[in-house]
Amino acid sequence: GRVSIESQPYLVTTTVHERWSLLRIEDAAQLVLSSLRWLEAEKRMDLSAAVAMPDHVHFVIALGTSSLAQLVHSFKSFTANKINGLLGRSGQLWQEQYHDHAIRKDEVLNDVVLYLLNNPVRAGLAKDFHDWPFWYCRWGV
Repeated sequence: GRVSIESQPYLVTTTVHERWSLLRIEDAAQLVLSSLRWLEAEKRMDLSAAVAMPDHVHFVIALGTSSLAQLVHSFKSFTANKINGLLGRSGQLWQEQYHDHAIRKDEVLNDVVLYLLNNPVRAGLAKDFHDWPFWYCRWGV
């Protein structure tokens, strides 16, 4: 039972099937980020930040015209088709489930975004998140 509240900020995480490191491939990771930006341009959400890791993606959004389930389904379906075509593969790309966390009033959105952006640092992939090529943030950080 997920609840979708318009304008509610959410931290969403979805993982590549069997944790394959397909998003280590630059074109695949960039496709994930550009798909999120497209969903924002379509007014389906407001994208605050995103980071594509080798086997998963995190993003902070506020819902627009779509429910959370509709939004994540659209994102996963589109990116799966495009990435599978890009890599000459077929089959499942994303794990079926995803994790969402509604950002409560007592949490600071800025702290959640910085936590998300520093994911590559905590994973030992970069010394500073600015050095990781697959991230986006609406604000200068």
